[in-house]
Amino acid sequence: MTAVEHPARDGTGDPGPGSGPDPDPSSGPGSGPVRPPTRVPFPVVDEISRHCLQEEEPETVHIEVHLPGRLDPARLRAAVAGALHRHPRILMREAPGRWYRRRYEWELTADPEVEVVTFPPPGRDALRDARTRALTHAPPLSASPPVRLEVVEEDDRSDGTVLFLTINHTALDGPACLRVLATAAELYGGRVNSPAAPPVRTADAAAPPAEMPSLWSPPARVAPGAPAPSPAPSPGNGMLVTELPLPLRPKGSSYTVNDQLMVTTALMLAHWNREHGVHPRPMRITMPVDDRPRDASMPIGNGTRLVEVPFAVGELDPSDMPGLLRRTAARTRTLRSLPRPQLGHGAALLTAPWAPVGVRAALTRGLRRAAAPWTSTTLLSNIGRVPYPLDFGEGAGRAHAVWFSAPARMPRGLTVTTASTAGRLHLALRWSRALLGHGDGERLRDLFEHYLRTTEVNSTEGTP
Repeated sequence: MTAVEHPARDGTGDPGPGSGPDPDPSSGPGSGPVRPPTRVPFPVVDEISRHCLQEEEPETVHIEVHLPGRLDPARLRAAVAGALHRHPRILMREAPGRWYRRRYEWELTADPEVEVVTFPPPGRDALRDARTRALTHAPPLSASPPVRLEVVEEDDRSDGTVLFLTINHTALDGPACLRVLATAAELYGGRVNSPAAPPVRTADAAAPPAEMPSLWSPPARVAPGAPAPSPAPSPGNGMLVTELPLPLRPKGSSYTVNDQLMVTTALMLAHWNREHGVHPRPMRITMPVDDRPRDASMPIGNGTRLVEVPFAVGELDPSDMPGLLRRTAARTRTLRSLPRPQLGHGAALLTAPWAPVGVRAALTRGLRRAAAPWTSTTLLSNIGRVPYPLDFGEGAGRAHAVWFSAPARMPRGLTVTTASTAGRLHLALRWSRALLGHGDGERLRDLFEHYLRTTEVNSTEGTP
């Protein structure tokens, strides 16, 4: 069941009994029995994530928003509190229970139980430290809501402010929390932050489904680089963010910027593996697909479904860029159109309450380890054009850069996340420190930039 289909994860509808304050003004302490919070079973994505939690590699999503001006702390806290109540499904915590219970459940709370907005002390390393916390310290599932917003003022050379929104991915995804942040911006600045209309994709409605390479072979792995030296591999993730020009493409092209980014990621990793002496193998890149509306009715939770875009070994040839782009566009178009559960059909069986959660958690972790060789090579999450202006009004201004990053647990060990704001592409590379080091991230960034330009230079529809 997707978040779109799950009425309990809706962002704005009737919150239902127990999920908000009692409308009776006479109710209060001593006026009657206190109703327990409403409980909602974990959807499939949440439960699989909960089964596989690891302290050494926290499941966090990081959103980083750069504003040109300063924010007033009291006004921002009030705006965020208002946004949380406008999207009450974010106000949830994991319900306590014993290992033999059949379901994990969310408890919906009337108000936040933690201070969501914090203001770390400014300093030379404040930005670096906030990024590190976003990767290493997940907001706890035991307190509502499982998100944290840190407000970091840039140094004296700039009047800017950076918002670091850290999300526990077991409960929520990036697009859902960006929707809540857009509501907070509107409440803070008094300016409309409605989403822009989504881009129209040029497609042939009569086009047959694309042919896919065989999936009966384990995909390529990202070749190990040079992790930071230590007695044992460092836990957690590392990250690099950078800003690039948006790639150009001919008007009316059959492919999108997302397809250019997909090809760029595949070519980047093929080049990286060649440099490290790895025998070529087919590549599969996981692509999240999000069909939710972006307006105030957007369901809050984990609402994306995952598809895998395959590439045969012989296809990753930049000398035939037009053909590679057309094949990739046909495959992504086909995969988007196919009905599919969020994590595939097998996940539904693992989350059915046929056994206690403790038993199913152990089974899920064992199957995950067994299936590691068949896990996709990497994940490319392209948010696309950020749909909201994120305009905090006079004094704070409008966002001019927005980065996202997704967890990079092994066996993938690397995720690529992109978004565009103000006509620029914002790229985040995030990796497992057991696989790569910061120098490796810099090399991958350079390869990404090189192949992104290649898709632009050679991206005419029929001319090499």
